[in-house]
Amino acid sequence: MNAEALLSLLQFSDGLFPVGSYAHSFGLETYVADGSIRDAQGVQSFVLSYLQGSAAPTDAVAVLASRRAALAHKATRFEQCARIDKLLDATKTASELRDASRQMGRQLLRIAVNLSGPSLDGLTPSLFQAVEANETPGHHPMAFGVVGAALVWGETEMIRAYLYSTCAGAIAASLRLLPLGQLAGQRILWALLPQIATLAEEVQSRDIKDIWSFASGIEIASMRHANLDARLFRS
Repeated sequence: MNAEALLSLLQFSDGLFPVGSYAHSFGLETYVADGSIRDAQGVQSFVLSYLQGSAAPTDAVAVLASRRAALAHKATRFEQCARIDKLLDATKTASELRDASRQMGRQLLRIAVNLSGPSLDGLTPSLFQAVEANETPGHHPMAFGVVGAALVWGETEMIRAYLYSTCAGAIAASLRLLPLGQLAGQRILWALLPQIATLAEEVQSRDIKDIWSFASGIEIASMRHANLDARLFRS
């Protein structure tokens, strides 16, 4: 990628990018509340499970497929992206996880449209309008892939950044839930880097037909989250 594309990828995948990811723990808060996760080792196991069972085989594959769909023939790319979006909606069985992905995707598209306008001849604003009209869910992986196509992000770099950002966000949530400290958080992230690199490489050979998810424990924790007596996060 050229410098401008790389910098835009860093901006869109940064933890400070305002899509609302800071408001979600993706089920981690439930595990902390019931005492199942108490330390850095527990957090690392949780993030690794989320990475291997959902973020890589579901979301990262959808990111890649959405990027490729956005670069396909102009007459069919909107329908292809919408089809991926609806598949994501069906795959995310826990309502909290589904709603979180929708909220983050809608916000990402809104920001992209209101910046200098990465549009691919109008695809990005058309998708945003469809999301606003409730014609398509607007999941975050789909939105990230479409914006990635518009901003000419390389496939490998895009997937690495997406998985890294996912892990960093979950670890940031753990630091608000447990007395771990910033250094412990960085150690967890550092330990996960080889796995992020490996999964990003594996995703390159997959298409939307290869999408799968197996994170039943995390999904159940997300379902239970709504019934916690006190909640810091929305999911």
